[in-house]
Amino acid sequence: MRRARLIIGRRNIDRRRRSVAQSSVSGCFLRKEHQLRNQREWCLTLAVLLSLTASLGVAGEAQDKEAIGKIGAAYVQVFQTGDAKALAAFWTIDGDFTDCSGKFLKGRDAIENYFTRVFKTHKGLKLSIKSAALRFATAEVAIEDGTCEARAADDTFTSRVRYTSVHLKKDGKWLISSVREAPFIPPTNYEHLKEFQPMIGTWVGEGEHGETEELSISWAENQNFVDATFSRTAKGLSVGSEHQLIAWDPIKKNVRSWIFDAAGGFGEGSWSGDATNWTIKTTSVHRDGKKLSDTRSIVSDGDSMTLKSSGQTVDGKMVEEVREIKLKRVQ
Repeated sequence: MRRARLIIGRRNIDRRRRSVAQSSVSGCFLRKEHQLRNQREWCLTLAVLLSLTASLGVAGEAQDKEAIGKIGAAYVQVFQTGDAKALAAFWTIDGDFTDCSGKFLKGRDAIENYFTRVFKTHKGLKLSIKSAALRFATAEVAIEDGTCEARAADDTFTSRVRYTSVHLKKDGKWLISSVREAPFIPPTNYEHLKEFQPMIGTWVGEGEHGETEELSISWAENQNFVDATFSRTAKGLSVGSEHQLIAWDPIKKNVRSWIFDAAGGFGEGSWSGDATNWTIKTTSVHRDGKKLSDTRSIVSDGDSMTLKSSGQTVDGKMVEEVREIKLKRVQ
């Protein structure tokens, strides 16, 4: 009996130990789950707060962009009136201005005096501003890049510059803190068309029947196009001419040309090669509606040039004719 009671007692002790152990494990899991739930709730709360803060920041930035845009429009309107004092009021008291010649002005009064002289010398000036980018360094500092153009009342001259402006927000109002001007350099395709540089000039030759043949090649404005005109005269009278406008095609990534002849035909060409040897595949339409195509070549050593046309077709039919024109540089 005593032994039986001892066995039963040990079993009761084991059961209590297991119960305590299970309770400890369960409590541990419950505490961990509670901690994880708290962490998730904190993460969710933080995410909501960050989202709200970001939304408020974006909304505030949009409002500031709109405000700076309206100030720019108002600046232009005041500029047109020629009121230097009102114009200088757009600057902070200690604002500065550097024009494209490098002249530096410091302070609102100096800026007012500068524009007083400008408006006195050039009456009726008109201003246009094109903002290209506006970014915020802080909530109270914005940096703007763009171009502006001042035009005389009679269009006798135009000044175009690039600018960088720093705007400061003071007491809820945006003011100009600094403006830096730089010469405006228009975009150009010269990098893609530079192989034509050695060909720029005037080239002259004599045709097989004694006629004068002349090719004039020049840069169009800003070197975005090459302008070429071929003409033929006999005894001082024009017997035909062709004008080509040569350009870089940013989609097809090659040099192309558009061709117009004095008889009313037109066409286009696709160029490949370099300054010494060009190949041009052309298609064109004659004034009477006939479709023409050929392969042209230009070979030049800088002083002489040979133009050749081969593989000509008219309405799809091959024409066995090869023309060659030899020219010398005269300018």
